[in-house]
Parts: sequence; C-alpha cells; structure tokens
Amino acid sequence: MPYNFDQTPSREGTYSFKWEKYKGQDIVPAWVADTEFRCADPILDAIHQRADHGNLGYVLPNHYQPAIDAVARWLKDKHNWHIDKQWLVWMPGVVPAFNAACKAYCEAGDKVMVQVPNYPPLLAAPKLNNLERVDIDTIEVDGRFTLDLDQLAQAAQDPACKLLVLCNPMNPVGSVLNADELARIAEICNTNDVVLCSDEIHCDLILDDNATHIPAGREAALKDNSVTLMAASKTFNIAGLGASFAIIPNATLRQQFVSAAAGMVPWVNQLGLLATEAAFTQCDDWHQAQLAYLRDNRDLLVSRINAIEGLSVKSQEATFLAWVDASGLGVDDVQKWAEQRGVGPSAGVDFGAPDHFRINFGCSRAMLTEILDRLASE
Repeated sequence: MPYNFDQTPSREGTYSFKWEKYKGQDIVPAWVADTEFRCADPILDAIHQRADHGNLGYVLPNHYQPAIDAVARWLKDKHNWHIDKQWLVWMPGVVPAFNAACKAYCEAGDKVMVQVPNYPPLLAAPKLNNLERVDIDTIEVDGRFTLDLDQLAQAAQDPACKLLVLCNPMNPVGSVLNADELARIAEICNTNDVVLCSDEIHCDLILDDNATHIPAGREAALKDNSVTLMAASKTFNIAGLGASFAIIPNATLRQQFVSAAAGMVPWVNQLGLLATEAAFTQCDDWHQAQLAYLRDNRDLLVSRINAIEGLSVKSQEATFLAWVDASGLGVDDVQKWAEQRGVGPSAGVDFGAPDHFRINFGCSRAMLTEILDRLASE
C-alpha cells in the first residue's frame, strides 16, 4: 500500500506546540521532535471507534491487555527481545519516567551522570530532583559521535554517582550505541553499582542500514540493573496522547520505580493505549515507508547543509533530527542567524552546545526544501 508523506495536514488552528512558537512570524518551525506526518490510518481508526462508542472513562493500563500484548509483540518482532509482561510499567511519557528514576534510585545530594549535549528535559532532571548532574561528553571517533566511555568510567567511581541516564539513540547527535559500547557501559555500571536508565524513545527510527538498536534491558549484563524507556510516540507521531512505557526486569528496581511515581504520575489515558496498540500491531508497512522517506530527507539535508559555508552536519544513524555544527559561521548567536533567515531550529545552547542547532526533518520534502533554501539564502 502506498503512503504519501508529501501530503501533510496543516497545523493551523490545532495549537501545535511546534507551530505556536513562531506564530505570526515568517519563520518555519524546525525544532521540537514531532513530525508533520499524518498518523497511520489504523491509529486514527482506533481512536474514531472509541470516540464513537461514547464513553471515555477510566481505563487502568494494567487491565488493557491488548496494549500490553502489542508492546510484547513489537519488542519481539523488531528488537528480538522476549519480555515477561510483568516487567512493563506504563508511564505518560519518558520525561516523567526518567524523573521517576532519579527519585527512585537516588537520594538528595547524590549525582546523576548524563551525556552532553542532550535534550533539555533530560539535562534538567537531576536538579529538579535535588541531585547533582555530572556531564559525560560526546566525542567523535572515526567520524562518528559516541559517548566518552573513559570519562564515564572515571566519573562512575564516585560513590555519590548512583544513576546514569542514557539517551540511545543519542539525541541530538543521532548515533546508535553498538554492542561493544553497550557492553562497556554495562561493565562500568555494574562495577560501580550504578543503575542505568536508558531513554530509547527513538529506537524505532534507525536510518542507517549498518546500525542496529540494542535495548539495554535485553542484554544479560544489564537485565537486573536497568530501566529501559520506550514509546510509540516519536515513531508514529502520537506524542500528544501521552503514552510510554518502562521495561524493568528486576523486581526490586521495578517496585522502587513504581513507588517513586505513585501519587505524582497519572495513568496513561485510554486513547494513548489504543494508539500504541494499533501502532505496534497494524502499522508495520507504514513504519517502513516512513523510514524510507526519512532516509531520503536526511540525505538531502546532509548534502544541502554541507554546501552552506559555515555549517556542517554528519549523516546520523537514527532519528529525524539533525545536529548542525554552526561554529564556522563566526557569529555570536547561531540561533538568531537561523531565525533571521526564516528558520526556527532547536537552539543548541539549550542542549549545552551554543554553536550548534538541531533541525527536525520529519516533514514533507517541500517543507524541508524550503527550510534548506532559507538557510542557504544570503
């Protein structure tokens, strides 16, 4: 079945977070990580059917077996991960989930290791929970971004470091950690009694044929020392429905996590559960078609950006987000430089890298071409 990702619905009148930022200005929004694509029909059909039924009362996520079964099916089929369904903990988003992890596994004054650059809510989480953030740098090795594992090993020796919050695939740089890297992370965490919380919300957006996502909790060395966070939200553009999940094989870690969220974190709503169920059972072909479209978008962006004097970008392995190095522009404010050309990317300063910006290319080819044309203008 053909899918037309060139035709995207207008966001006018929807109060879209992405589009409200530059409302009334001649600036194309290319920042927050939601796509412009219409949701797959099975997702929309499921929501329509429930709305037509007419009752939207309480649904306890643990009672909604079809969504639980859908998650298990997706992880087995796409990630070769055979989970015990008891490991699954529903959450209304990965942001409350990694904040819950901070609360669950740390006490006031403890330290949380976080890779940088990173997306703003993850950078903010330690301080929000009265914890100290320890930054672990992203480095370039053989033309590819990865975590500075030597720096991680050194930092983890501090007994106050109780938690590592990882983003894999890495946002904003787009790398997918390989087996050797994940094994080293496991060794470091296990040796130093550090819990790993792995935010893997972009794990189903692998664009590089040579990259394979490895879920943290699937690995034997991390099974009893990890919290793996996933969602259908980024892949299927249903972030506004507030549905994600944690996979926590270790019963003690799972109970600590659930207790930390109790009374503070609401249930996943029934439309989010429905959408996740449909996405993970009926949208495989749509998913593959979207990946093909995003690969072409990525390749166009890389070619065009690298032709603009002062800008450079790598061909990232995953996500629909491009991390653009604007240090060659020689300007004081690279975000202002982009906005003056009519493009609103995510500001690199918010990620910890003020000489960069992040471009969302999860959009129609026409919208992406307009973004690139504007950035190339004098």
